[in-house]
Amino acid sequence: MRFYLDHAATTSLRPEAGEAWLGAATVLGNASSTHAAGQDARRLLEECRERVAAVLGCDPIEVVFTSGGTESINLALRGLWLSRGGGTSAIVLPDGEHHASMDSVAALVRDGAEVRAVPLDGFGRIRPDVFAAALPGAALATALAANNEVGTVNDSAALSAAAADAGVPFHLDAVAAWGHVPLSFRRLRGDAEAGEGLVAMSIAGHKLGAPVGVGVLVVARSARITASMHGGTQQRGLRAGTQDVAGAAALAVALERTEAEREGEASRLARLRDRLVAGVLREAPGSELLGDPVGRLPGNAHLLFPGAVGESLLFLLDRAGVAASTGSACQAGVAEPSHVVRAMGRDERAARSVLRFTLGRTSDDADVDAVVEAIGEAYARASGARSAGRS
Repeated sequence: MRFYLDHAATTSLRPEAGEAWLGAATVLGNASSTHAAGQDARRLLEECRERVAAVLGCDPIEVVFTSGGTESINLALRGLWLSRGGGTSAIVLPDGEHHASMDSVAALVRDGAEVRAVPLDGFGRIRPDVFAAALPGAALATALAANNEVGTVNDSAALSAAAADAGVPFHLDAVAAWGHVPLSFRRLRGDAEAGEGLVAMSIAGHKLGAPVGVGVLVVARSARITASMHGGTQQRGLRAGTQDVAGAAALAVALERTEAEREGEASRLARLRDRLVAGVLREAPGSELLGDPVGRLPGNAHLLFPGAVGESLLFLLDRAGVAASTGSACQAGVAEPSHVVRAMGRDERAARSVLRFTLGRTSDDADVDAVVEAIGEAYARASGARSAGRS
């Protein structure tokens, strides 16, 4: 039997989202065509856009459908930076961000951008006062609503307010956080409708039970953003190409169901997480929970196992039927220490000795029991192998 505890990488497809996708996939017509078939597709697409907007707390015109979180983040960061051409080149980038943001900014640095780093504290938090101090005169800023590795939840409202006060356009990476903590684009923007502050927010469908390959970038009406793809005027000219009606239908359902269940699921997952953490700390003496012990995603348990290599632990747990991760799935197969753990002030050895267990909609007590039962022997073998290798 397999026990899946890597829901932060991707979670299972919601049956109702799959049904919505199949139903919409039978609609014949390009939503940009003017004939009746095309208009049928367009009507369904715009209905889905309205539903998505209602859940995310924005206007329908602010919803830009994408292929997922990575594209949304790239479009936001590159588009915002290019739109500020001729002005300041500084990008405010906190330490420990997802590689979609880090690599996007690295590409812009090659084009002349500069980076203003914002350090994390020992719990992986972005302190709003430190973030605010880096903002004056910047071209744009970005930040995670919640850290995808260690699960620490940031104060998105304070970060957005700081950006608005500084007159800096702000992108919020909500991929890991949305559906687990309350996030409304309109509420986070507050009084900044005519100014800057929060102007873009990224969402990935496959984290919420939609199919892989669909996401959203919410772009404020007032935002100045340059398109990255060209070839059509779809979606305010921000994302050219034939629109994925079936993906939009599936995403609308997944977002609606996730938000409807959010409070109950958060409570249920937090209970499972706390039991998992207590069991691991008991069975693997010396292990340590990383990230904010209170202000964290309900389904995230990120643990340090001193003296063991995370990859070795991952292999041993997988043999026991437990699927976990050492960090972001976007870095799978790359034997690097966690940049998030390093940003929290830990050394490289610690950054190579971590595992992330993430729970989701299908998780239950059996998943927790499987981890607790397997972790003691796995840790003993992994730390013993490392000690033997040094002798």
